Formats: sequence, structure tokens, C-alpha cells
Amino acid sequence: MMGMLCDDVVMIREAEREGDGAASVITVNCPDKTGLGCDLCRLILFFGLTIVRVDVSTDGKWCYIVFWVIGKPTTRWGLLKKRLIGVCPSCSSASGISFYRSELQSPKPPDVFLLKLCCYDRRGLLHDVTVVLCELELTIKREGIYHPRWELLHTNIRQEDTCDCLKSVLGDVMISCAIQIVGPEISAFSQGHSFLPPAITEDHFDDERISGSHTSNNVSVTLDNSLSPAHTLVQIVCLDHKGLLYDIMRTLKDYNIQISYGRGTMKQKRKCEVDLFIMQSDGKKIVDPTKQSALCSRIQMELLRPLRVALVSRGPDTELLVANPVELSGKGRPLVFYDITLALKMLNTGIFSAEIGRHIIGGREWEVYRILLDEVDGSPELKSQIEGAVWKMLMGWE
Repeated sequence: MMGMLCDDVVMIREAEREGDGAASVITVNCPDKTGLGCDLCRLILFFGLTIVRVDVSTDGKWCYIVFWVIGKPTTRWGLLKKRLIGVCPSCSSASGISFYRSELQSPKPPDVFLLKLCCYDRRGLLHDVTVVLCELELTIKREGIYHPRWELLHTNIRQEDTCDCLKSVLGDVMISCAIQIVGPEISAFSQGHSFLPPAITEDHFDDERISGSHTSNNVSVTLDNSLSPAHTLVQIVCLDHKGLLYDIMRTLKDYNIQISYGRGTMKQKRKCEVDLFIMQSDGKKIVDPTKQSALCSRIQMELLRPLRVALVSRGPDTELLVANPVELSGKGRPLVFYDITLALKMLNTGIFSAEIGRHIIGGREWEVYRILLDEVDGSPELKSQIEGAVWKMLMGWE
């Protein structure tokens, strides 16, 4: 294992045919670290892939993970492999061969750039801009853009390339484009407006709310300590949704829980089953009833309502709010803004303004998207249509 080359850490076997549910296989074989599964799932979700099956095995030092995923004709497999290798414990060079070592230092905070884009308005404009930024691996952080990979964005050539990509998509509606790096006082996430409606802030629901359109239904989470002398078995049965495995993995990562063995099968819009043998950071199973209850409740809540969606009135205007939970590492679910703007574009609903801020809700940090809609009459029927369309897009049920 110690002589494994970097290129062999992640292996991707593309499906022999497209469509018909044919799955590509991603194999990760590298040193283990708590939260590695979460980091891998976040990247797979960012690249727009659907995980239909997973097998996990680790001895606490080395792990072997296999993902079966459904891709798209446009999937950039080579770039995905490079990014997956990047979140595995990093390489060091010895005698001309790249070996693995544990992470010794925290990664450098990414640079943040301000994109100033002046355009003639049209329906779907913000989504078209978001598509380009995602393809360039740029993440909208606030009113700026955040780039985790390209140091070259500092150069005029890279900035011109970014503006050229935007011009090729937006065409004549684009008037001007400029990119500049910003300082830490601007790049830090701002705290959003203090007021948030109960539909966003509440953590508990009655039976009627749980069975509504803005939650996933029928989540079962059970713990069993009888099947392994060293591990607690977590069994999850629920309705599948986009990013399901990521939601499970980020929850366990936040609890600093290690997965030793596991497997899961996900079927789109159908029941899925996930079995995970886990242990605490001290290497012991979970026997404390209070900890068991807290973990079960947290997983159930994250799967019932992985995001929060509400449409509210702001005087004569209508505002769409979407809340996205942030990991303790500071990272949030990818492509949320992409899905919001796509749903609104498909409804031919205009966006007057958009703001991203962070709030503390229930003792946890959330990323809240506030979208002021253009020319929406606020009727109950239209409100329900917009809320439902955004929720289904975020959940992958469109």
C-alpha cells in the first residue's frame, strides 16, 4: 500500500453505454481520515453525478471505497478524478515516487474575487451566469466569487478567459465584465438579516408538516450494538433524494464519527437502504442512550429536511428563502444556487435581487439564500407552485 502512486488512488471505469441506468464505477483507495466520505460525496454531487450504490471498508488507517454513479454525456471524468485525488490525504515525493502521508497542516484559505458583471436583463440571466461559474469551478460566496483551485485567476489572462466564457454564453446582453481580488474584510461571510420566518428557523414539525411537500417522507434510523463487538450498526431506510449520501456523511463527520464498514443502495425516487458500522472518535461503539437518541434524531432530521424552502411577503414584494446547512468545516452543499436559479428559469420567474448570508439557527450555521422575485402576484397557487418547483429541483425530483 505504501508504494501506491497518486494516479492509482482514484480509479474511474466509465459505463460502457450511456442511459438505461448504466453506472460508472469510482474506486478510492487511500489512507483514511474522518470525514473523507463526506468530502468525496460533496465533490461527486458538485459534478452532477448520482450515487446509486456505495461500498466502504476501512481499518482506521487505510480505506477502500467504491461508488457506482450515473453520469452525463458532459461529465468531465478526468477533472473529477483530479479533484477526488485532491481531497484524499496528500502526496509527498520520496525517491521519485509519490507516497501518501497524513495531513499535517490546515489548507490555505482560498482567495476570493469580486466579479462585476453588467448586463441587459432577461429571464434566466442569473442561472446562465451560474452555469458558467460552475463549469469554471467558481463558487458564488456572497456578491463575490470564490475559487478553490486556480491561483492563475490572479493573472489577466485567466480573468479574460473567464469573461470570454461569460460572453460566449450571454452574448450581446453582456455590457462589461471585470474581476478583482478582495481583502479578508470583504471576503469573510457576512451575517445575513436578523429576521428569518419560522418556516426557515423551526426545527420540529408536527405530523402534517412532515408529510408535506417540503420534507422527504418516511425516514427510519435505527442503531444496533448486537451484531459487532466493536461497532454500532446504523440502519437507514428512506426515500432517495439528490445528495442523500452526502447528507448522511456530513452529519457523521460533524459528530466526528468514523465509518469502518458500510454499504448502501439508492434508487431514484424510491426507497433506499444504507447500513453503516460506525464507532466514536475514541474507537468505541455508541452505548450511551442519550448519544444514541441524539444521533438518530439528527440523521432523521437531516434526511427529512436537508434544506429549508419558504416563500414570504416583504411588503408588496415576494421573497424566496432557501437555507442550506453548513458543515463544521465551513463548507456547504454544492449547487444550491444553481438549482434555485434553474427552477425559477423553468418557471419563467424573474429575479430582482439575490443575497447570500450566514445565520445561526438552532445553534448551527446555515447559508441562507434570499431571492427577491420580480413581478410575482403572491397568490397562494403561485406561491405553492414556486416553492414546490424549487424544492423538487433541490431534491432531484424534478
